Amino acid sequence: MSKIDRLTNLTENEEILWQDRKRYLGLPLSFTIYSFSKNKFYLKTGIFNIKSEEILLYRILDITFKQSFGQKIFGVGSVILNTADKTTPVLEIRSIKTPDRVRKALSTLVEQRRDEKRVTGKEMFGAAGAFDNAGDGDFDFDGVIDHL
Repeated sequence: MSKIDRLTNLTENEEILWQDRKRYLGLPLSFTIYSFSKNKFYLKTGIFNIKSEEILLYRILDITFKQSFGQKIFGVGSVILNTADKTTPVLEIRSIKTPDRVRKALSTLVEQRRDEKRVTGKEMFGAAGAFDNAGDGDFDFDGVIDHL
């Protein structure tokens, strides 16, 4: 067995703690699958053109629960993750069942992973602040264009 095969088996054998699909009118009629293990959050979209995204839990900065009136009627809601991930700074987990329970479970796991990796909030916010989201060159938001 090659080294790549051993590494692939490690990630495939990771236990999925929660999984759900994006729902329409409360029914799982979507090809968007959300799941998480104790270390990573996974997003898989598509049927013919498949896109997979992984976010390390300790890189999640903030978790928000959102439920519109229409979502409340169908028993679903959304959870918004603000992350220090460069490719996915904001991820909305849309129209899932029991969104508040998912938010609480994710919050607990994120804190456990941060403690395990000894990552503090200051370090995470510093990493996220290194990106110039406005695109104007003002990285520290003091009104002066910064040069690296």
